[in-house]
Amino acid sequence: MLASASLFALMAVSIRLASAQLHPFQITFFRSAFGALFALPLLIGPGWSLLRTPRFGFYVMRCVLGMGGMLAGFWAIVNLPLAEAVALSYSSPLFVTIGAVIFLGEVVRLRRWSAVIAGFIGVLVIVRPGSAAFAPGSLVALLAAGLTGAVTISIKSLTGSEPADRIVLLTTLLWVPLSLPAALAVWQWPHADIWPWLGLSGALGTGGHYCWTRALRLAEASMLAPFSYLQLLIVAVLAWWIFGEAVDHYTALGAAIIIGASLYIAQREHALARQRRASTPQARAEPPI
Repeated sequence: MLASASLFALMAVSIRLASAQLHPFQITFFRSAFGALFALPLLIGPGWSLLRTPRFGFYVMRCVLGMGGMLAGFWAIVNLPLAEAVALSYSSPLFVTIGAVIFLGEVVRLRRWSAVIAGFIGVLVIVRPGSAAFAPGSLVALLAAGLTGAVTISIKSLTGSEPADRIVLLTTLLWVPLSLPAALAVWQWPHADIWPWLGLSGALGTGGHYCWTRALRLAEASMLAPFSYLQLLIVAVLAWWIFGEAVDHYTALGAAIIIGASLYIAQREHALARQRRASTPQARAEPPI
């Protein structure tokens, strides 16, 4: 998870550098295309059998949601201060909790709902609706976070039965055709100095996705959550160093509230999952993933 957070932070910087010429929708396509190329070595050994799955329809649904989140997220990275875009992306666990109630029928009690409300207060601190500092683009960042929350729910389902290599490879391959229509609408050929950043975004994105999927298979999300927040620190430092962007007090305070709420939600989910395992003898007998 530490590697994943670091790679995704560097990917955000490469996306911003590529945006000197290209629209974020086109960057999304090249990130997907190069990402698929860097994922192809996963076929070494298992061969094309790695792509066979009884859950292909589920993959397509997950990739449609993921592509929507990627398009919105890349737009936010290009058009908002980097630290603000990443901080708002951390509201994703709040949407996961709401989605678990709506789509999975999960029972969420007062303490977790309180954390969700606190998290959205943190969002309001960053966004500051009604003030002169309000940027409508922040709503796009929140859309990306909501779609990422839906993807998180889906990937938790996949990691229980599908190998991490298949999840990464099928996802990256499906993203290429899904990202093409939006890219064609704003298409222009990249200049020579932009290609390295496009290739780097694909390599970093695939590496980050692979490490993230591996981490979710090896350990519970609640334990991994604190390590993922390293991304915000790296992005904040690099945004200051490369682009001269300083993190304002509102973004820092709002990010702290969102992260605190997300960590509390993760801790509560871990505690409840442990209680369920302890009360189910059959579950105790199952080997760890």
